[in-house]
Amino acid sequence: MNSGWVVTVSVMYLGLLFGIAYWAERSKSALRWVSNPLVYALSMGVYCSAWAYYGSVGRAITNGVEFLSTYLGPTITAPLWWIVLRKIIRICKVQRIATLSDFVASRYGKSANLGALVAFFCLVGIVPYISLQLKAISTSFAVLAQLPRQEELTGNLTLYLAIGLGIFVILFGTRKIEATEQHEGMVTAIAAESLVKMLAFLFVGIYVTFGVFNGFGDIFTQAATKPALRNLFVIDSVGGYGSWFWHLLLSGLSFLLLPRQFQVAVVENTDERHLNRAIWQFPLYMLVINAFVLPIAFGGALLFQHQQVNADNFVLAIPLYFEQEWLALITYLGGFSAATGMVIVETIALSTMLSNSVLMPYVLTRPSLRQRIGPKLGRFLTRARRISILLLLLAAYLYYSKLAGKYPLVSIGQVSFTAVAQLAPAVLGGIFWKQGNRYGATVGLILGFGVWFYTLVLPMLAEAGFFPHSINTDGPFGWTLFRPLSLFGLQGFDRISHALFWSLLVNVLAYILLSIRLPQTSLEHNQAILFVDIFKYSEVIESSTIWRGTAYIPDLQSLLNQFFEKERVTQMLERFADENEIDLKWQRASPQLVNYAENLLAGVVGSASARLMVASVTHEEKIAVEEVVEILKESQELMLTNRQLRQHQAELELATNRLREANEQMVRTDRLKDDFLSTVTHELRTPITSIKALSEILQDNPDLDGEMREQFLSTIIRESDRLTRLISQVLDLEKYESGKHLLHKEPVNLSEVVLEAVGTVIHLAEEKDVRLETKVEKNLLLAADRDKLMQVMINLLSNAIKYTESGKGLIRVEARRADGKLEIRVADNGPGIGEAFQKLIFDKFYQAENQTIRKPKGSGLGLAITKKIIELHSGSIGVQSEPGQGARFTVTLPV
Repeated sequence: MNSGWVVTVSVMYLGLLFGIAYWAERSKSALRWVSNPLVYALSMGVYCSAWAYYGSVGRAITNGVEFLSTYLGPTITAPLWWIVLRKIIRICKVQRIATLSDFVASRYGKSANLGALVAFFCLVGIVPYISLQLKAISTSFAVLAQLPRQEELTGNLTLYLAIGLGIFVILFGTRKIEATEQHEGMVTAIAAESLVKMLAFLFVGIYVTFGVFNGFGDIFTQAATKPALRNLFVIDSVGGYGSWFWHLLLSGLSFLLLPRQFQVAVVENTDERHLNRAIWQFPLYMLVINAFVLPIAFGGALLFQHQQVNADNFVLAIPLYFEQEWLALITYLGGFSAATGMVIVETIALSTMLSNSVLMPYVLTRPSLRQRIGPKLGRFLTRARRISILLLLLAAYLYYSKLAGKYPLVSIGQVSFTAVAQLAPAVLGGIFWKQGNRYGATVGLILGFGVWFYTLVLPMLAEAGFFPHSINTDGPFGWTLFRPLSLFGLQGFDRISHALFWSLLVNVLAYILLSIRLPQTSLEHNQAILFVDIFKYSEVIESSTIWRGTAYIPDLQSLLNQFFEKERVTQMLERFADENEIDLKWQRASPQLVNYAENLLAGVVGSASARLMVASVTHEEKIAVEEVVEILKESQELMLTNRQLRQHQAELELATNRLREANEQMVRTDRLKDDFLSTVTHELRTPITSIKALSEILQDNPDLDGEMREQFLSTIIRESDRLTRLISQVLDLEKYESGKHLLHKEPVNLSEVVLEAVGTVIHLAEEKDVRLETKVEKNLLLAADRDKLMQVMINLLSNAIKYTESGKGLIRVEARRADGKLEIRVADNGPGIGEAFQKLIFDKFYQAENQTIRKPKGSGLGLAITKKIIELHSGSIGVQSEPGQGARFTVTLPV
């Protein structure tokens, strides 16, 4: 493929990244996208850099399935992220920490020297890793462009690429002075690149597996016929099971401690809850991107077994071998994404680390230099970060041009992994062990990095010709016991496992022993408590005034003005003063205000530098360790007391509301009781009045003719029956509500009950000229109280007849099986019931309460009794209705 076309596509792709980042920074609609947990998980994909994209295939050829250890480490430890990573995120958000060096420095008494040491070691360990990405891009460019002598061209291209990436990082990584603020554009671009490299690797993997070969089985079968490839299937073929343990440990620690992973997983995290999704989404991402590593590796080994093709280049070489240039170009862009994504994030993290932990402490301890810079420290800091980005990329380019070409991609990557693993005792010990101190952390780091350099870097420099090669075989000065590759005669380890074992051993031992033997300062002890018990104290850190001395508000305000706009400083201080009831008119600053100012500065220059800046304008008094513990305890107790008071207040308000509601219900019930008694009294008076009047007529007129006499007696009997029914209903309802009424269950045919009830009320329907239609299935058997079910049916049918219009009324009665239960429906075409009253109609007081809505034609107890009877049968009753559309009552009974 023409090299000019490859360059054009590369530049266009970088332009696309610029566009995505610009959109995310400027568009309001992009904010929801950036805060999505899926974007967070995809941004973690920066872990899979160029050595994962190209180098995994090369490592699979040399070490077989052991390449998976790099991805299994984070996968196995993923469930622990909620314990470890969430704790680190909480600490960094509360204490406004933006870099690994600041994290370690802040934990161990805000030590500027320790922060600078961590930054220096990270720089030494990571710059070769950045150069690895540049090497991957230049090598893939040469393979794609099929250049026979590419040194000069690819060297220039690599330099231009480094400059282009530097410009991108400067534009979207240093736009904000506060290092703790999220870089929305950068995160979105990185997430997009993670998606691109995954899809590109899938495309080439599918092509090789199913286009060149006939699936996984075909590739593995052919590979099994080659002895050199067959051995790669065996787990302990290279390095044994011990190497697996050390490589899994290394990758698990690296995921947490690589500066770029700290940047995307901690600093750029917008919500701790995103970890819930990332715990499974990121391992799934790694599974997908590695699904075709072995097929590509074995496929390349089979295709190029008689050719000199670097295994790292199989991903590109196979499409080119079959003249699939567009697929090769897509593959190249995937590798380009993997490399550029890592470079972008790593340079942001390292430049912030260097400026906050190395440059700023140096400037602040040099009064003449600080005076020369003047009051605009913020502008100086921004420029310093931008210059450091370019210097980092230049250093990586120089390393690439001088040394990186002599080693495969994975070798350099694992050397960097081992370097950052030396931070593990200081970081993990710092968040789980309160006794760890800066002496142990400092000496442990120095010894760990020293052993790392001696056992890994020194042999590489000797092989490159910078030192005598005899160092690797005979040891320094002929001391074979100190051979870098087999220290103290330790055998059976590969280089990485050997170096990791010895470096972590001396690191951990020094950290533990010195932390036990040497005391902590009060500030160290304070930070230890806050780090280890962050979930306990995170809400009281600002109110915990772990500071004593003399400070003045104008001095603090002047410090903040050097990094923030004056209006913003005024707003921040006024808001803090209002929340903490502080009078800013006083010249003397309270300890809370000093802590607040230092916290704001820490988000810009790091905790150690912020400590130095505040100390330069205040006079601080020492606080004993016991006082620190007491202050924290008092703050926590105050917080707990306030929380309990708020809780008690909320409970009191809830109880008050419940009492108010109960009182209102009692008043309503009392009123309804009076209305009910009034209604029942009216209903009792009506038949009694009728009976009395007719009886007096009969008594006063003994000669009354027989027909009239018979009519009067018939009315007296009917009104007496009405009176009896009303009294029975009141007594029955009282028994149902008190639980005294028992059912007499027996085998009942519901079909017969329904038809009998219809026959009972048919004369009422005929008198009112209302049509009755029945649709009843046969043999609807259940265990029930037959008389009570008859009462239910008569109540429903009587109500339906009562509320339908004479001459136009239509009532449909259905009984059937439905979903393993028996169902009765009584539907009419009456006036209907509004939705607001559909639940109230089963209330015994409903009719009395709503006399203005519907004129009562009875006691209003029928439906209340009906509901009680159905519930005693473990059934339910409901109504469906709309005003003017009639009503349909549905009774459901268990078989």
